[in-house]
Formats: sequence, C-alpha cells, structure tokens
Amino acid sequence: MKFLISAVPKLSYFVCTIALLAFAWHSQHFLLMLLAAALVLSIPLFKLNSSLKKQGKKKAAILQYQLSDQQLKQARLLADPLADNTIQSLLGDWPQAAENVSYSPLELSVQWQTIASINRQFDDWKTNADIANWPETEARPESAIDQHLQAYLQAGLALPDWAEPAKIERAETLFMEYGALSCSLLFCSSLPECYVIPDLSAVLHAAGQLEQHTDHRIRSTAAMIFPVMMKGGLCQADGSGVAQILKVRLIHATIRNLILRGSPEHAMAHFNQHIQPLPLSNSANLFHTLFAHGWNLERAGLPCNQSELAYTLLTFGYVFLRSMRKLGLGLASEDELAFLHLWNVVGHILGIRRELMADTMQQAEVLFQQMQALPSSEQISPDPRPRLGQALMQSMEQVIPFRVFKAFPALMTRYLCGTSNAKKIGVNQRVSWLSHKLFILLMLLVRGIDTFVRYFSPEFSISRLITRVLGYHFMSKILLDQTRPLKLPEQLLNQVNQTIGTWSTDNKSAPWMNALEKKMTTSRSWNQAD
Repeated sequence: MKFLISAVPKLSYFVCTIALLAFAWHSQHFLLMLLAAALVLSIPLFKLNSSLKKQGKKKAAILQYQLSDQQLKQARLLADPLADNTIQSLLGDWPQAAENVSYSPLELSVQWQTIASINRQFDDWKTNADIANWPETEARPESAIDQHLQAYLQAGLALPDWAEPAKIERAETLFMEYGALSCSLLFCSSLPECYVIPDLSAVLHAAGQLEQHTDHRIRSTAAMIFPVMMKGGLCQADGSGVAQILKVRLIHATIRNLILRGSPEHAMAHFNQHIQPLPLSNSANLFHTLFAHGWNLERAGLPCNQSELAYTLLTFGYVFLRSMRKLGLGLASEDELAFLHLWNVVGHILGIRRELMADTMQQAEVLFQQMQALPSSEQISPDPRPRLGQALMQSMEQVIPFRVFKAFPALMTRYLCGTSNAKKIGVNQRVSWLSHKLFILLMLLVRGIDTFVRYFSPEFSISRLITRVLGYHFMSKILLDQTRPLKLPEQLLNQVNQTIGTWSTDNKSAPWMNALEKKMTTSRSWNQAD
C-alpha cells in the first residue's frame, strides 16, 4: 500500500507529461512544446532523487554525531587562548571607561598605536616562509611587539599531525578545476549561510556596520580563501595560506579584546557584569566602534567564539559541497572528503577545536543542522540579518547586465540555502513574475538536459557554464576591482590574477561551450592584468 501511495505522484507526473507532450505536438504551440520537452528530460531525475533520499535516510538512521547541544552551547563560551593571550600581552589592560560619558579615542592612544603597529607587521607576513623566519632582525632592531608576535607565529604555523598532504593537494586541484564556479557559490550560499546565525550576524553587524560595507566583507573573505586554496598554499614555503590564516586568527582575537575591553579570560571572571555601550565621537573608526559597542556576555557568549568559528568553517567546506550537489555537480565521495579535510586543516591553524570539525559530509550535515537549530543566545532588535543579506544581494544585482536576470542571485540563494534560511536573512522579497518563471524554467531545462546528455558525455554541464559566467562577473566587478574598499595586497593580487587566468577556458567543456562562454564573459584572458 505504501508503495502504491508513493507511486501515485510519479505516475501522475508521467501521465500528465505524456498528455501535455501529445497536446503540444498536436497544437504546434512552441511554448507548450518547450515545457513538455523540459518535463520529459527531467524524468531521469526521479530515479536519482529517489536513490538519494533512500541513501540519506539510511545514513541518518545509523549516524550519531558525538557532540550534544550542551557541548555546542558551551562552545559559545570558548575562545582562542594562543591568539587571545598574544593580543592581551600586546595591548595590556584597558583603562576603565566611565559609563554615559562621552568617549574620546585620544584617551586610549597607546592601545590604538599598538594595534596600528600590529597591522603594519602584517605587511611582512606575505608567504609561509616569511612567517617562519620573521622578524628579520638585520632589517631593524627587534621590539617587544616583535617578540610576542614571533612567539605566536612559531606556536601557530605548524600543520596538525593528522594533516594529509595528498588530500590537501587534491582539494587544491579541485579548486583550480571549479574555481570560477566556487566564486558563485561563495556569493549565493556560503556567505548567506554565514548570516543565518543571529549571534554571528550580531558580531558582523558590530564590526563596523558591515551591511553598509558589504564589499569589505566579501573581499576580506576572498583574501583568505584564495591563498588557502591555491597550489601550495598550506604545505609549501612559497605559499601564503598559513600566513593569511594566522593574520585572520589574530584579527579575531583583536575583535574579541576590543568588544570585551580586555581578555576573554577576564570577561569570563566577571561573567554577570554587562559591558555597557559608550557614546562615540564623530571621528570613530572601526576599532573605536567595536570598543564602544558594548556586550552582554551572559546572553550572547564570547564574540567570535568557537561555535561561530566552527560554523563559519562549515560554510566554506560543507555548504560549498552541498551546493555542488544541488546544482547536479556533486563531486566523488573521496573528493568531498579531501575538500573537507583541507578546511579542517585551515580550522586547526585558525584555532578551532578538533571536536568541532566534521570529517564527512554526513557528519557535517548533522553538525551544521545542530548549530542552526540551537536557539539564539540573544534576541537582537532590530535583527541585523535581513540588512546583511539584502546588502549582499544588492552587490550581486549591480553586476548583472540585464534587468530580467537581476533577481537571479536572490532566487539562486533561495534554491541553495532553502526558503526558510533565505527568509531569515531577508532574501524573500517578491520578484517579478517573469524573472521567477524564467528562473524555474531555466533550472528545469538545465537539470533535465544535463542529466540526459551525461548518459553520453559524462563531463557535459550547462549548469557549470552558467555558474562560471556568474562567477566571472562577480570576480571581475567585485573581488578584483581595486577601486572598491579593502584593496588586495599587490603580491596577493598578482597571485589571484594568475590563478584566475587559468580559469579562462573550461577544460571539461566542449569547444562550442567555451566559445559561448566567451561571448557572455570576455574573449580575452580572465586575468585582469592582461
């Protein structure tokens, strides 16, 4: 009986499809014939979808992730001792700021000068070899700041014992093969999922009203992803992945110290004492804004805590792979494991605890859903998530050439992240009827044609073509536009340009598809330096 019930929708679908095809052929109505063709071509998806559902239920039945909700909640009160102690040693204790008194940045000039000095040292951390041999005392006398930073680098630069170079190398190869596509997924799935967690959005909102500086967030994220994923980024001395990660790790510790006005250890010792907001002068910059923001440790946990960092790590590994599956471009199981492994190594260097990492897609799915299901530790009003999400969508819309397609980034985000998560980040506004129907028809056609043609040509993919085209426009007009905020360092920009130049031709596609792609992107090399 259950079999018959489950078979009714499929049987009805087949009958209606055949009837529509016959009517369209008889009436010679072009649109009806096109719709009928799309439905016929999507029939093979039934078998695939059914198989995936059975496989998912089987794995869900036997899978038990080792972390409890209580452990995940506890992770909100854990930070990063290595980076936090380094920043605390450098900045020292902050003067006690009187509440409800106009706050002047000049009163804390020593701390601001120290932060500026740390940022200047970052300019020397270009490659993994640079941080291994830093500082070069022959170039200048070693200072107290240098000693603390050197100790931090030496303690943090080593890869974990469980790192597997072969898997890391394979993940780097995958990034080179799917790099342009991964840029589209960064915009339409990874970054939007980052905004779903209220506590994480609160930190992003506090960090300089980032909904007003979306470009800064996007480009700073790319400034870490590219060095990490490029060849030799983690394992070779001339790579720059480890150096870039250790910069980001120290930035996280600086954010924590500014918001908490001291070390996390000191804040936890005064757990019930709320950090009151301070008035800001008109000259306040990002650091001043963070310092004056205020924080409720009891309700919100530590800023940039272990739970938030682990969740963000999943958006770059698991969410990317999940989105590939949804687009019909799922990788082989061993390739997915390699990709997750690389990001776990990144997590280790970033200071994330090993127990908060997932080694398989099944573990990642369980952990990701657990983290999203945890109730927010603080009800924030107004909710910053819609503004963050809408600002991201607007950035993408600006680079889409035709008005009818401008809604496609939001529609793609709904498809990849789900309507519930899209609603949480404000990506649920009404779009034009034509754009919505065109998107649905395009997705049906693409998935149907791709599924059918792959029986004869396994590498064929219109889906990959479309996402590569979007990726090109996002990269060229957002990531690499040096007129926007947060210019990429010259050396990193050159490396990124060289990498993007290799993406100009899709080696997996037929010549005619590459020719079509060039008409929608550029006939020249994608390398902007050309």
